[in-house]
Amino acid sequence: MSNFSIKALKDHALVSLEGNWSDAVIVTFVFYFITLILSEGITSFIGNEGARLTVMVLYALICAPLTWGFVVMFLDFIRGDKLRSGKLFDGYKGNWMRIFTTYLLVEIYTALWTLLLIVPGIIKSLSYSMTFFVLRDNPHLSNNAAIEKSMQLMEGHKMQLFRLYLSFIGWFILALLTLGIGFILLVPYVNTTLAHFYEQLKAEDFNERLNG
Repeated sequence: MSNFSIKALKDHALVSLEGNWSDAVIVTFVFYFITLILSEGITSFIGNEGARLTVMVLYALICAPLTWGFVVMFLDFIRGDKLRSGKLFDGYKGNWMRIFTTYLLVEIYTALWTLLLIVPGIIKSLSYSMTFFVLRDNPHLSNNAAIEKSMQLMEGHKMQLFRLYLSFIGWFILALLTLGIGFILLVPYVNTTLAHFYEQLKAEDFNERLNG
């Protein structure tokens, strides 16, 4: 991917979003509205600060498939599909337990690495970052296998992804200055860019296996 710059990835994302910003804003708003309602509802239902772990697990159980649907929607989008709020619930239609356990494992692994030091935790989170995309393209893979595939794809590309995230710092600050409203535009931009990033990783991985 060395010949595919961060600027090119972001330009591809903007081209993909051209004429589709209203749909992107709507699905992002719907996603965050639902997750906010669910988060508040679960917290109120448990009603005990000491049960924070229970809240986290219950939230993951309910919201992991929703998060998966939101993330992979942008991968389907750059492949020619429409951004539709109904696609948010695709994660509940198949093996939602597989999505949930994978989500939970990624969170646990990242937390355990972070307990050692912050930097190893960041590195591992970058390694695991393609897991949801891998699940989308490889429905036969188990949760750990999907995580390992993400790690394989990210081998040698973690710093590039880290720099890609850093390139959005200015947009992040602007979103904060708008009291968070700007995130309704920033999140689709980032997610679309990450989808293009994944597609490049896949293409490179395919070429490497083809050549040897």
